[in-house]
Amino acid sequence: MLSKLLPVISTTVLYALYYLISVFKFDVQIHFKAVPYDYLLQIIIAYLLFAFSKRLWIFLVIQSLVMGILYVGNAIKISFFGGPIMPDDIYALRSLLLILDGWRFFAAAVPLAAIASLLLYNFSMRHWSSYLASLVVLLFSITLVYEPTSIVKPLDQFFGNSVWDQRSNYLWHGATVYTIQESARRFADADVTPDQDRAQESAENLLAAVPKKVGVPAFTPRNVHIVLLESFWDPNELKKARYQQNPLAPEFRKLWKKAGYSHAMAPVFGGYTANSEFEVLCGFPVVKDNVKFERRLLNDVPCLPHILGENGYKTMASHPNVPVFWNRVNAYRRIGFQTYWSLQDFVKDDMNREFLSDVSLYRQVMEKIQPALDAHQPILDYIVTYFGHWNYPLSESRPNKITSPSSVEEVSGYANTVYYKSREMMDFINEMRKRDPDGIIVLFGDHLPFLGENFAGYVDSGVLAANRSDFTAEMFKFYVSTPMLIIDGKRGPIKFGSMPLYQVPKMILNLLNFNEPTIMDYTDSMPDMRVRPLPGLHFNLTGDQKVDLCKEPPYSAGCRASARWLHDVLTVSNDLFMGRQFTRPRHLPREPAAPEPVTAEIIARQEAGGSKAK
Repeated sequence: MLSKLLPVISTTVLYALYYLISVFKFDVQIHFKAVPYDYLLQIIIAYLLFAFSKRLWIFLVIQSLVMGILYVGNAIKISFFGGPIMPDDIYALRSLLLILDGWRFFAAAVPLAAIASLLLYNFSMRHWSSYLASLVVLLFSITLVYEPTSIVKPLDQFFGNSVWDQRSNYLWHGATVYTIQESARRFADADVTPDQDRAQESAENLLAAVPKKVGVPAFTPRNVHIVLLESFWDPNELKKARYQQNPLAPEFRKLWKKAGYSHAMAPVFGGYTANSEFEVLCGFPVVKDNVKFERRLLNDVPCLPHILGENGYKTMASHPNVPVFWNRVNAYRRIGFQTYWSLQDFVKDDMNREFLSDVSLYRQVMEKIQPALDAHQPILDYIVTYFGHWNYPLSESRPNKITSPSSVEEVSGYANTVYYKSREMMDFINEMRKRDPDGIIVLFGDHLPFLGENFAGYVDSGVLAANRSDFTAEMFKFYVSTPMLIIDGKRGPIKFGSMPLYQVPKMILNLLNFNEPTIMDYTDSMPDMRVRPLPGLHFNLTGDQKVDLCKEPPYSAGCRASARWLHDVLTVSNDLFMGRQFTRPRHLPREPAAPEPVTAEIIARQEAGGSKAK
């Protein structure tokens, strides 16, 4: 009798334990109204697991691990990034494990490996209850995959759903209901590639609003240098951090002032760098909480590297990380990079723990591109820095220079990282402008840094609320805004205000006087406002710099216009990146640059096993 009650007893104990950890350690509290449903579902899951188990103690271990991931894992992600675990996070798991090292790697990998191995070892069809449990699991799985709306619709009606506020969904539904609900929604809302009529209709709507150009000068190839700066941001925004000196290099602030303190508006916060990369290279917004490079970039697409490569450029990407991280080997090839220099292609001579310093990266990239500069071969030189990742380690040669009375550890740690990062960046800018005075230089932060759980460092200074549900319109703009510089050769920095990253490639092509049709024309069709989509919502930045936040209908007139525009943009995006490319511009390319063998070598190394970032 006691063994039959074991799932109830264990579920009760574990639920109470993990609930308390979630509340008191991470300040994530499931609403009391959701607890009975959430708890009941956990008991059902426990009995299903119990039915397949040979040994009771292994059943308890597996249940402890599964519930720990479900409750504590969600609390950790909410405290770090503002939202719970989503179904697509499963596809990002490989990249997460690649970047973790030491105890962090084992903390993430061991529970997953233990669950898989123990499930196999403990599996048994020892009783009629095992066959009944198999039937339940099979029926649920078939329904989840093939009839997901029959799950989503009643759960949405009973529990509700906010398309933009996943944190509140989690708190009001409970971890188990939320996971089932969003897993079913993942299948119900899977991206569908449009047919030719839908794709061309959306394309025509977008192109009809693009202003016609007359009397534009001829295409003038110039070198383009794009530098993505990991977690680069201005710590001076934290007024209550009370730094004793400015973390940013004075030279950078002077140059940035000439640009009118222009900002990029990124699609992400605290991580998912590859989504900022996708936007700045391909000119289309990312609107979902997943990594575009991983699963939604299936075609060879005429992004900026492809366009320039077809027109005589050598296109090179540099990032001192594992080559397969965020699926970059395949993604870079599909968008047109001829050469990809990754971890194995750099000498690790100046490390901040596992991160190659920016100064070493810049120097080595300069050495690699110098032959092309000397030969006056036009290049696209794309650099993704690695130094600047949380938790902001420094080497012995980079002692701390800045302190803050803030109780949030990252507030001081990040400021010291920016102290060195901005100075090393300015040395690179000065050297590049000396060697390539006519080149176009683009530098931007990929996302804001993580500064403590529940935005603690930002909350202290009143620039963000602890809960994304409480963000104002201005807070959402702050949440995605990082410094950006675009230097137009000898003309110097350009003033452009706040620009979504997906509009950068079109600006670069304009600076080159490139006038042929490109996919970037589709997102250049809202001349009166700039639209920044985020998962579940978007906001518009109007000409007078006011922020119009668009959460859920009924929309304002501006939000209705931008929502229609976004619908057409996403239709064309799905066609180009996943579908049959009915909307791909047709034109005759100029003489292409010959591809280099480095990418093939990297792919060969990848197939041989690659190497792990440390």
